[in-house]
Amino acid sequence: MKEERGPTSGQLEIRFSRRTALVGGIQAALGVVVAARMTYISIFENEQYKLAAESNRVNLTLIPPRRGWFIDRYGKPIATNRADFRVDLIPERVTDKAKTIKTLGELLSLNKDDIERINRELSHARGFQPVQVKDGLDYESFARVSVRLPDLPGVSPRQGFSRFYPSGPAVGHLIGYVGIASAEDYAKNKDPLLITPGYKIGKDGLEKAFEGRLQGKPGAKRVEVTARGKLIRELSSRSDTPGKPVQLTIDIDLHNYASRRLGLESGSVVIFDCLTGDILTMASMPCFDPNSFSDGIGALEYKWLRQDDHIPLLNKSLQGLYPPGSTLKPMAGLAMLKHGIDPEETVSCGGGYRLGNRVFKCLGRHGPMNMRSAIMKSCNTYFYAMSNRIGYDAIAPAARELGLGQEFALPFTSQRYGTVPDSEWMRRKYGKEWARSDTLNATIGQGYVLASPFQLALMAARIASGLKVDPHIIAGKRKPPPHLPFPDEHLAIVREGMDLVVNGAGTAVRSRLDLTDVRMGGKTGTAQVRAIKGGQRGQSGAWKYRDHGLFVCFAPVDQPRYGAAVVIEHGMGGARAAAPIAKDVLTFLYDREKAMAALEALEAGWGGTPVERMQRSLDAFIAASRGPTREDSEAAQKKQTEAG
Repeated sequence: MKEERGPTSGQLEIRFSRRTALVGGIQAALGVVVAARMTYISIFENEQYKLAAESNRVNLTLIPPRRGWFIDRYGKPIATNRADFRVDLIPERVTDKAKTIKTLGELLSLNKDDIERINRELSHARGFQPVQVKDGLDYESFARVSVRLPDLPGVSPRQGFSRFYPSGPAVGHLIGYVGIASAEDYAKNKDPLLITPGYKIGKDGLEKAFEGRLQGKPGAKRVEVTARGKLIRELSSRSDTPGKPVQLTIDIDLHNYASRRLGLESGSVVIFDCLTGDILTMASMPCFDPNSFSDGIGALEYKWLRQDDHIPLLNKSLQGLYPPGSTLKPMAGLAMLKHGIDPEETVSCGGGYRLGNRVFKCLGRHGPMNMRSAIMKSCNTYFYAMSNRIGYDAIAPAARELGLGQEFALPFTSQRYGTVPDSEWMRRKYGKEWARSDTLNATIGQGYVLASPFQLALMAARIASGLKVDPHIIAGKRKPPPHLPFPDEHLAIVREGMDLVVNGAGTAVRSRLDLTDVRMGGKTGTAQVRAIKGGQRGQSGAWKYRDHGLFVCFAPVDQPRYGAAVVIEHGMGGARAAAPIAKDVLTFLYDREKAMAALEALEAGWGGTPVERMQRSLDAFIAASRGPTREDSEAAQKKQTEAG
């Protein structure tokens, strides 16, 4: 058997040399690649990595701009900014949500509603979207959070500015409110300002409509920080550019008075400058407090607003539609004069008007009525007879000329335009012919006719001035408005009738102005909420079934300057509910002391100002929703023990 021999020493040496050369070659190649890459990075990508290194040491922070103010026609503030301390949460930086919220609750004395809101918003927020914990803090509360920051990752205390509405609920529907940008807002606009803690955008009303003008430009601040984010020093800063102010035509003092004077009622007051079309007030009450929405409204407070049968979330001035009732009779009078009706011709009112086999009732037996006296006494019979003669197709155009059923270029997204029906509308809407009974109902502002308080005030302003004024909410110079297509003598006849309503023997004599040299002309109206059955009328029973009360007016009678409308939901009559409010509000324009004295006496019986009444009502609702507290239970138990 042949013996196997292994490799010789020479062979092994050769193999080792080859392996060494191969490994050395690979290592050298790798070294060349690494050296080349390092050379490329150091030369060609130097700036990029320099900036990255710098960002680990330097923090760039946007400074939210101060929002532009809303001011009234005289420069008085309607919406402003106030310096405050606030605390926000950055969701993506929060490591222990439950612990963080519990700690903040203890430090800031957060209530259950606040904590529920924070948890709800955190669950819906994306990582970049800040969630407000609390704003309007005092310095002590702010400092308590600031010193605990190392233990509270994701907590962002800030000093800045917050939106403030000095008039509170009086301007909720007028101005709207601001709020934190939502994830949807950021998806539409990737502006980093939207995710800056403390920054808010317009969410509703004029705040939203003028967002581009109000938002301003952000500032910036560069600070040096440690690896843990601790501030070392401020390197540089650039101030923000505040947003531009928006001046409204509103007289805020008048607006606040009108809002307060509505008192416990659900309704609206709208006043125009009838020479220019400037809106002086557009009050809708009850209302929400925009400060609550801007701060982040709690679930219970929002539920409290939603369950209120007076519907405080509805802007009744622009969105409320009502049968205008007898407030349309001056308009109908203008149409009748235009179509040849003699204003001196009389109709004998025996309590109603027969059409076929049906009697359309009047609210009284007025005897012989001409146009002026029919407006003064609000005689349905006269207007039944004259409208049946000319037809409603002859009346509807006059309603449109005076602003009813029309759309206007205003910066409000939620207008409702009402209905001015006619025969064409009936065929288009219901596929049937207009009936003579429809004419009678529409002439006295019932049936299919619907109008907003805003439109009724514009109608009053146009009748008062004889000018086709367009409504304006933004202050500025105006072109002289054109004249209405009605002769001055016709307008004078109608205005005389409205003068007699208040200053003659009409339906609103109790609301005559207590001023020596100023008279108010007007027209009352009552609008049915439901059909009358038998001897029933909407003057009693459940609140929601009572008639609405309306009043349109102008002043002064001899040289009209103001046109107004007051609508009181379920007020049971214009003379009873609406005209007294119009009297006090117009008095405010001429004698503030007298008007304020009357208001303060009324508020003493109502339980204080709207803010005070709202707070008591909210507190009671929250207490009822949460049930008895431990203190209440202990007190009850103690009382029971003592009694036993």
